[in-house]
Amino acid sequence: MSQKLSKPAELTEPVEATETFENEAATETAVVTELTQAAETPDIDLKDPSLYINRELSHTEFNRRVLNECYNENHPLLERVKFLAIFSTNMDEFFMVRVSGLKQQVMLGITKSPADGMTPREQLVAIHRVVTQLFAEANVCWQKQLWPALREEGINIVNYQDLGKRAQKKVNDYFEREIFPVLTPLVFDPGHPFPHISNLSLNLAVVLCEKDSGETHFARLKVPSILPRMIPLKPLDPDELLPPTAQKFVWLEQVIAANLDRLFPGIEVVAAYPFRITRNTDMEIQEEEADDLLLTMEENLRQRHFGSVVRLEIDESMPEDVRQILMSNLRVGSYDVYTTDGPLGFSSLWELHGLERPDLKDWSFKPASPGYIRSKENLFQVLRQHDVFLHHPFDSFTPVVDFVERAAADPDVLAIKQTLYRVGPNSPVVHALMRARENGKQVAVLVELKARFDEESNIEWAKTLEQTGVHVVYGLIGLKTHCKVCLVVRRERDGIRRYVHVGTGNYNAITARIYTDIGFITDDEAFGADASELFNFLTGFSLQREYRKFITAPNTLRERMLAFIEQEAAHGENGRIIIKVNAIVDAAMVRALYRASQAGVKIDLIVRGICALRPGLPGISDTIRVISIVGRFLEHTRIYYFANQGDPIIYTGSADLMPRNIDRRVEVLFPIEDKVLQEEILENILNVYLRDTEKSYLLQSDGSYIPRSSLIDDDTPLFNSQEWLLNERGSTGNSYPVMTDK
Repeated sequence: MSQKLSKPAELTEPVEATETFENEAATETAVVTELTQAAETPDIDLKDPSLYINRELSHTEFNRRVLNECYNENHPLLERVKFLAIFSTNMDEFFMVRVSGLKQQVMLGITKSPADGMTPREQLVAIHRVVTQLFAEANVCWQKQLWPALREEGINIVNYQDLGKRAQKKVNDYFEREIFPVLTPLVFDPGHPFPHISNLSLNLAVVLCEKDSGETHFARLKVPSILPRMIPLKPLDPDELLPPTAQKFVWLEQVIAANLDRLFPGIEVVAAYPFRITRNTDMEIQEEEADDLLLTMEENLRQRHFGSVVRLEIDESMPEDVRQILMSNLRVGSYDVYTTDGPLGFSSLWELHGLERPDLKDWSFKPASPGYIRSKENLFQVLRQHDVFLHHPFDSFTPVVDFVERAAADPDVLAIKQTLYRVGPNSPVVHALMRARENGKQVAVLVELKARFDEESNIEWAKTLEQTGVHVVYGLIGLKTHCKVCLVVRRERDGIRRYVHVGTGNYNAITARIYTDIGFITDDEAFGADASELFNFLTGFSLQREYRKFITAPNTLRERMLAFIEQEAAHGENGRIIIKVNAIVDAAMVRALYRASQAGVKIDLIVRGICALRPGLPGISDTIRVISIVGRFLEHTRIYYFANQGDPIIYTGSADLMPRNIDRRVEVLFPIEDKVLQEEILENILNVYLRDTEKSYLLQSDGSYIPRSSLIDDDTPLFNSQEWLLNERGSTGNSYPVMTDK
């Protein structure tokens, strides 16, 4: 039985920021009033900043929607805990990249504003106000909902001081064996400089006092990240405060704090206060000046550990003098300090999701797999007869891995060329590429070293591939290669034939089970020719802009997409646009959609994350609806649908409508031209998402989101799009990916 989303009363009141910058940005209420007044005038300036939502604030609203999933009792309990961990990780990355970038702009005196008109300083004002509220909500969610609910299910996160004496003795013995040997206390005094604090590390600020002189000292102790944050305890004696049969965990930092006397013998430990920092990790790479991009990336990764501090998280019990020591030496202002009375770094809660409690997790499913895999038919003969369309994770990722593995082993395959962006650990695709080279095939791989937060992994894969003789290139100067393409060249009786896989997601077998993506495998001659010329552009030297079927960035994606929108605008009220992406930020695209709406075109935008467009504005965006779906799977699919008066134009691929995707990345959108596949995409993907009332949110013109479930009568069943897709396609494994006859 579906349940409608609701938040507990204690989480509905906004928490005011304790500090504010000067010239605080106008409130959203004032913005909406201004928009309504603007709509009443005959000539509307579509470049008016008030028509745009700030991307950073839209980003925080996405994280609010993720946090909302923690309240939703329709999720199994450990899945709700997982969403809190995801929220924390997302906010860490937001500070490491977005907030740090704004701070750099303020430091450099940059006042240039985006389409919404907010200066960097004004954006920091608004961000501080919003995230202070979000952090408070996350803490209340943990303290009032998730922690008690876990205890009711026999998963007890116990404070050290609540343990019985025998339990404390057992924990202290564990400390001596496992924790004490890896701890390194660092004192701060005139003879010892303030120690380096690593990014996202959990630490203890320790106050010490010499017993004889009464002189106080400050020390920093890092909580080792190589140890579990939550130490498991077996059932112990009955003098504990909690039932002895319950599964128990105790916080690692509390165990360390309780045993600090072992680290400072003869010195009185006055107190210890946990703190955590976030550093700027947004690296600026001078590619034009780099003799070796690989070495440059490795050096930049080393420098990332020393980026400026952009956030200091502390326990609210920390006294002012200790706080000032940290702020002064970490060079942060009061606006960069966030206090809490709960655990620091909820991202550690991923550890709980790893527990063997299937009753508290989402039900497992088996993705659909095509029959040819089970029958061991020759894959390439199958592709001569059928194109294969995959919708992950409902359709298995196995056909993609199988495509590369069989190409690696097939004696008639001459060459494999592939782009790799995020492949994950122990990648079967990468191992297949190495086997292909060992089997004498020509293998060329573009490994994008600048894939944020995957740089180290990609560097290691690049080195490993090179060691096996694979031709490895690292991308183009000034551009990040984000497209997902694999080309297989095969000798056949009737000559050379090319087979191509293109998709919206990475060649990562792990994320393919938790991200929604589209994959397409074909031997279409135009696709093969386009893929060959794309790789010539990536690995060689080419100024080619136009392709037979591919639309590529930074070449023609902007002009082609604008042309499609304008073409629908020309159809007026008969026009229809559906776009499903991760983000819409590009101002020119937003203006084009506004103009199409003014012409009467019905527009649905399914935008998972950031959206700069304001829907529902009178005379501007009356016909535009924006929904966001946050559910079990991360919505990662990009689809562009234009009705074109009954002859649909559908493209899918790697690009979102953001300036970085359109202007600063190598992206590929590819057409879906087969009528069966077009119907599949429209009816069984896009329209399914548009029907969602359980996991979807509606964007309001003021930039806020409301759950669609709140608009549904209590007697009306809610519809969950992802659940429907699982039941329809992947839950039993009996249905197959769409294979179209040629």
